[in-house]
Amino acid sequence: MLTGVIYLWGTNGIGYNKKMVDALLPDAPIDSWRMVFDPKVASKLAKCGISVLNSPAEMMRAVFSYLGKDPNSREPEDLAQGEAVLMKIRPYIRSINSSEYIESLANGDLCVAVAYNGDVMQARDRAQDANKGIEIKYSIPKEGTILWFDMLAIPKDAPHPESAYAFMNFVMTPEVITEITNFKGYANANAGAKPLASVKNDPGIYPTPELLPKLTVQLADSDDQTRAITRVWEKFKAGQ
Repeated sequence: MLTGVIYLWGTNGIGYNKKMVDALLPDAPIDSWRMVFDPKVASKLAKCGISVLNSPAEMMRAVFSYLGKDPNSREPEDLAQGEAVLMKIRPYIRSINSSEYIESLANGDLCVAVAYNGDVMQARDRAQDANKGIEIKYSIPKEGTILWFDMLAIPKDAPHPESAYAFMNFVMTPEVITEITNFKGYANANAGAKPLASVKNDPGIYPTPELLPKLTVQLADSDDQTRAITRVWEKFKAGQ
């Protein structure tokens, strides 16, 4: 039996360079998936660079949320509509990756990225440290998004389980996990630690009560659904 505890948690959303976006589209819908999935918006922001995660299942959940559908939908017609959305914006996507966008946002090489919230916080901090006037922001789309968890786990055949329990208990003490949250930019699962966090009032890390009901845990896809989503994603990446 595997023993585990939730360690950190976060969201998928939109990281953006405020000045670059304002310059191209002053009324940009920064609180919406339209920033990426609406061709009218994406075509304008493409000039300063849009990146999306190279994660088929997560990206399809984002598209489903944009379309007002169940993020965990397994309906073939929903997937077909999701594919249509992706193909329409493909000409405006500069990068498809799940990590390089951190530096690209911090350096001003991208202006919009579908991203993990803590990554955007790291990009924001790096931009501030560089002191070049780059202002990075993070938005949780109002249509909803994925809520995910990082786990600490002990395999059933761990040779020293008591040491593992001691380590987990240490990491999850309020004082220790708070420092991890402040550094990584991800919320933690110890409710008693939140009051200690310097980032406790940052809605990009701890979503507002209004947004919490719109967050959805990603359920496991069936093998058939995984293959179907992967086929759509490979088509999207190839641009054909």
